[in-house]
Order: sequence, then structure tokens, then C-alpha cells
Amino acid sequence: MDTSTERYQREVAVGALTVRASRLRVADRGLCFGRIDATDGRRAYIGRVGLFDEQNDYTPLLVDWRAPVARPFYCATAVNPEGVARRRHFHTRGRDLVEFHDDLFGMEGHDSALVAALNAPRGDTMSDIVATIQAEQDEAIRLDPGGVVVIEGGPGTGKTAVALHRVAYLLYTQRKRLSRWSVLVVGPNRGFLRYIGDVLPSLGETDVVFTALGELMPGLSVTAADPPDTKRVKGSLAMVDVLAAAVADRQAALETPYEIELDDGSVWLDQDTATVARDRARATGLPHNQAQGVFREAVIDVLTRRVVERIGGDWLRPGEVDGLIEDLTADVRFELAGNAGLRAAVDELWPLLTPERLLADLFSSRTRLACAVHDEDDRAALYRPVGDAWTVSDVPLLDEAAEFLGAYPVRRRERDGVEYARRVMRMLELDREEQDEEFVLRAEDLLDPESLAERHDERDHRELAERAAADREWTYGHVVVDEAQELSEMDWRIIMRRCPSRSMTIVGDLAQRRSPAGAVSWATMIDRYVPGRWTYRELTICYRTPAEIMRLASAVLAEVNPILRPPVPVRRNGIEPWTRLVDPAGLAAAIDEATRVPDGGSVAVIGPDGLDVGRAILTPGQAKGLEFDTVVLVEPQRILAARPHGAADLYVALTRATQRLGLLHTEPLPAVLENAARERATIA
Repeated sequence: MDTSTERYQREVAVGALTVRASRLRVADRGLCFGRIDATDGRRAYIGRVGLFDEQNDYTPLLVDWRAPVARPFYCATAVNPEGVARRRHFHTRGRDLVEFHDDLFGMEGHDSALVAALNAPRGDTMSDIVATIQAEQDEAIRLDPGGVVVIEGGPGTGKTAVALHRVAYLLYTQRKRLSRWSVLVVGPNRGFLRYIGDVLPSLGETDVVFTALGELMPGLSVTAADPPDTKRVKGSLAMVDVLAAAVADRQAALETPYEIELDDGSVWLDQDTATVARDRARATGLPHNQAQGVFREAVIDVLTRRVVERIGGDWLRPGEVDGLIEDLTADVRFELAGNAGLRAAVDELWPLLTPERLLADLFSSRTRLACAVHDEDDRAALYRPVGDAWTVSDVPLLDEAAEFLGAYPVRRRERDGVEYARRVMRMLELDREEQDEEFVLRAEDLLDPESLAERHDERDHRELAERAAADREWTYGHVVVDEAQELSEMDWRIIMRRCPSRSMTIVGDLAQRRSPAGAVSWATMIDRYVPGRWTYRELTICYRTPAEIMRLASAVLAEVNPILRPPVPVRRNGIEPWTRLVDPAGLAAAIDEATRVPDGGSVAVIGPDGLDVGRAILTPGQAKGLEFDTVVLVEPQRILAARPHGAADLYVALTRATQRLGLLHTEPLPAVLENAARERATIA
């Protein structure tokens, strides 16, 4: 039979081989995608991972794209060739080389490989851009690993891909540190995470936790959203004080004294006793649940002194030995400590609370809300009936509540471990019964189940990412936040709590902000945590949306914020957006016709919330971060009219297409689109 050490060594070896195999699987995506020939005659092949000739002094066979020597592959231009004489791109299909071509550096920063990639059909998941990274993107990817980096860019600038490639770059350059603490990638929803989930594995990186905002509390997977006003209130930093008040409201609010029955009479737990005990417990600074023990001991102290004074005054005479008082005190304390009535009183005056119970009790009680929230409108926004589902905006509040409350006394893992130990000891006992009892030492003669569980707390063999995702108190070596403009002040607290080192890549676009609790500026959110110590980079070139579509989107952007600049499209494709006014009864048929694209590719229908056309459609919020070859946008006027984020939603919807955009409407087009279409016709 294998020993535990041998099993552990075998599991470690299997784990190492699994990681190595996952990294080598990138060969199926085209292991080598390029070559650079230097002016001094040196040559280097560039690929998704590095390979070395182990039989020849580890001579590099393939250079990892993240290595410094690979940087000219992305940054060399005709104006600044960086010592490169030729840059060659390989086009592969699986492990087969289909074709290759050499760059002539005719377009600064934009080569034929890039144009081919931009015109390629989109799939169900995001592809890596490692073969076509541009100089502007490469600079952001390779920024110094320390501190907070904000990468802002309009639709199609590749900001999400840049952030993911930055993770791969940091895992390459900071492997020792990040392999211990893992990396957290936070996205707006699970659909978005599925879309981007293949990028890092395609680059050989698997030790990364992908999670949505509604999943940042282990055990929860929340997708429901609050109405705008409720979202605004819950997202405000003022909720920290609300939660503190809600916890304080559950501490020793005594209305009616408790009678505690003892063997020699009764003693009353009154308001004065509860107040003394409450003040002593709060003075420790312990979280609420841990402070219950202090509160209980303080109550016992006061009641013991009261009982001893009453009993001792009846039968102790002056000059009696002090030891009698000590004995009486000990007896009374012992009786109070085991008194069921006192335990029940303590549990009611200072209840052990989970974050879920604290928030559910608060939001479902107008009385509790009145104690914690001063503004009447805010109370109305927060109130909800018992049993309503959690929302995404509740998750940071639950996390904040966990900080105030502390751990529930019995953790599930500890309880399960002890129960397992009890079963083991029972098996040993049954085995002993079959032997000569006189010569067998019993397990319980040596240790109890709790001690056995502690001694047998073996190493956790789960993957690093799995362990990190299951632990609320896990702190990450680096955190990536996508669609960060949507995060509220409370969201930022939970994010910062996950990364004390403040090593972060924050990605977003203020022009696409939908949430009333989101960022108006990056400084308002970030300076609170790293004042003046964060780096900002803007991506200005749009690689997704052709110029014909971007002209419409730019007109809408001016409605969102006239100061914001649209990204500059890198290409034209000659396909103008079309519009079609249809009868409401024929809308479904018109959508079916518009989505039949002759040359295939991915197609999406985007429309306003609540639109019923007999088929699944995406709302602008669901489409955010995604891209499709063809987009059919339905009822743009209804999207624009949805306040307070209608203009931002319309901007998002207009910028999802990589090739074709069509607008179907039963109502007149928004004036901003009508004017842009008229201007386009005049120019043509």
C-alpha cells in the first residue's frame, strides 16, 4: 500500500505533467507564428511558448512572444525598424503551415497580417492577438508589473485582449510570485468570461481564476440586477456606515430584562448589565461574531458578582477566609456558564450572524432600515420583501458584512474534518474489538477526534485556481478588471480587498458606462486606494469596427459626452450600414430575413430590454465586450430612450459589428442617427 508521502509525490508529478501538457497543447493553435531577421544576420522564430534544444546547450528553437528579444516583431515599422530587416508571418491551420508572407513596412504599425486577422470571421470565443499585436498595444502589455495600470479604449481597440496578454506577460516575467498567489480576472458576466476564456490557455497559461462580479463571494453565483436607483444606493460608499449601523443594531438592544434561574434563586440580566457587556465587547475591536464570547463573559462577570454579593451577605461573617469567596465565585461562574437560559439570552442579545442573514434582515425590515439609513428615499430603494433573490449589487455588501461579522464559529471544513476523524476512530475501535483487548492500545487513549483531524489535515491537492476561487480571504498576486467603468464604490472595495499588493490591470471605457453607480472618472475610484500612484494608457485605434459603421457610432458618442474622442478606425470595408422601416407586425419576419447572411459568419440581433420578437436577442448590456461579423440592431429609438444609460447602450450596440450593420425600426430613427445617415449620403 502506498504511503501518504508516496501518494503526494505521485500527485505532484501528475500535476506537473498536466500543466506541461496544457501548455504544449497550444501547438494545435499554431505554435510558431512568425520570424524576425535582424540586420546583423541573426534570426529568431516567435511563438506562443518558448522551446529549447535540450541536446545542444539549450539553444533557443522558439522564442516566447513575451521575451524581450521578440518585441521588435510587434514594434518594428518602416520609420523605426528596430534592427529588423524582415518580418515574416506564418499562417497555420492546426499544425500545418498554409502560407507565409513578409512585411514591407508600408503601413506604419498596421501590416497585412493584421488586416487579414481583422477581416477573418469571428467565432464564439475571443482569439488571441499574439500574432498581430500592434506597437500601441505592446507598450501597454509590457508596462512595469508593479502598481495599478488603467487601460482605456473605445470599442474595438483590443483593450480586453491587451489586458489578457498582459496577464500572460506578467506570468512569464513574474512567474515565481504569481504562481504562488494566482491571478484573478473579473468580468461583467459569465457569458463574457466564456467568450474570453480561451485566450490565456491558448498562450499556455492556466493558473488564472475567471469570475464575474456576481461570483466574488464563494458559493454565490448572482446574475439579477437591481433597478437603477437601488443600484446607485447600494453602490455608494455610504453603505459601509449603513452596514456598521446594522451590525450595531444587533448588539445588546435589551427591551425586557431576562430572568436567569439558578439553583439558589434567580438573577436578572437587565439593561445596565447588557450595556456594560456590550461596551466591553465593542472595545476589543473584534468582529461581531468573535466578540460574542467577550460579551458572554462580561455578562457572566456582572451576574456572578451580583449573585455572590447577595448570597455572601446572608451567610459570610466578617473575618471569614477569602478563599470561601473565591470558591463561591467559581461555583457561580460555573453554573452561569452552563445555564441554558443565559445562553439563550446571549444568543438573542448578541446573535451569531452570517452576512446573508444580516442583509436579509436589514432589507426586509423597515424598522431596521430606519435605524441604519437616514434618507427616506434611500430606505425605499433598499427595502425588499423576504425571500427576494440576491442581486449583483448585493455581493460587495455581503463581502463587507463578512468583514464586520468575522467567521462563523464552526467552519464547515473543520466540522467535516472532525466528523471524518470520528469515523476513522470508530473503524479503529471496531478493528480492536476483533483483537485481544488486553494487548491493544485504544485510539482514544492517545488523542481525540479533533486532534486527529488537525494532525491529518493533508495538503490541499486542488489546482491553485480552484483553491483560490473557493476562499473568500484569498489574496491574489494580480487582478484584472474588465468593463471597470461599471464598478461602484462598493465594488472597488471588494476588488481591492482581494489584492493588497495593488498590482492590477484595469480596463474600461467611460463612454460605455451604463451603471448610475459606475465611474465618472478613473481618479474618483482609484485615488482613494493608490493616490497619484497609478498609470494611465489610452488605446486610440479601433481594429474591430470599420470606418463606415464608426461614423454612426461617433455621432452617438457625442450624445454620451461631447468631450470624449472616438477611436480611429484602422480600415474601411466598403459596406455601408443600412436602415429599414418596417411594420410592427412584420418585425419578426424582417429580422429573420436580415440574419440570413449569404457568406456566413457570426450574426447577432441586439435590441432593447423586453423586446419580444419570438427569438432570443441580446440586450446592449449582454452584448458588451462581444463582437460579431454581422449585427442587426432592432428599435434603436427604444434603446436610446431607456434612461439613464440609453445613449451609452446605443453606442455599445452600434460598435459590435466587424463587417456589417443593419438597423430595423418600427418607430422613427433617433435624430442623431437620422442626421448621421443623411450626412453619409451627402458625402457619398
